[in-house]
Amino acid sequence: MKPMNEEHLAVLRRHMVEVIAIQADLASEELGKATLDERVMPAMRRVPRHRFVPAPFAPYAYEDMPLPIGFDKTVSQPFIVALMTDLLAPQPHEAVLEIGTGLGYQAAILAELAGQVWSVEIIEEFASYAGSLLQGLGSSNVGIRVGDGSRGWPEHAPFEKILVTVAAEPTPPALLEQLKPGGRLVLPVGSEKVQLLTVIDKDAAGQLKTRKLIPVRFSRLETV
Repeated sequence: MKPMNEEHLAVLRRHMVEVIAIQADLASEELGKATLDERVMPAMRRVPRHRFVPAPFAPYAYEDMPLPIGFDKTVSQPFIVALMTDLLAPQPHEAVLEIGTGLGYQAAILAELAGQVWSVEIIEEFASYAGSLLQGLGSSNVGIRVGDGSRGWPEHAPFEKILVTVAAEPTPPALLEQLKPGGRLVLPVGSEKVQLLTVIDKDAAGQLKTRKLIPVRFSRLETV
């Protein structure tokens, strides 16, 4: 059988977005809405997820499931990527901090919607690969560094939005400090076995309001 070409993959990517819409509708009671932001779905259609997974897994890139990327890590399933992006609601004028770059797929989605993305990855090989890939795809508004994500990126703080793609308990204090008043932090909170996707809003006075949504499963935040 001949390999898939870009046209085949584009069809599968459109199908992936249709499946995301179904998943959102099925989870409407937990989410409080049946559809995701109209800006998120086109971004999911544009970004080639097959480029962000090892070559043997490219044919499965548009199935709604996590895929291994090495170092016992995975790229999240497309529905969760879309949902976390929707909950974060990045805007064109905003700076977003991402913790956990991986191979750069979530950063590429954020780059479509935000003004600037700063991403911290603890695994040097991931950071190097993601940086080269994102540059090659034209995502010029993404900066990546190797480091301990629990410390954020103070040189570029404060951030309007922060997205954490690894589970933490409790939420790292540095991330809460680097969140701008009026900003939002989205992350999985919990132990290795039990995690809930959580939204933390900081009001103008610096007070925090927390919402816990659906159960999720992420790798734990690694610190040094």
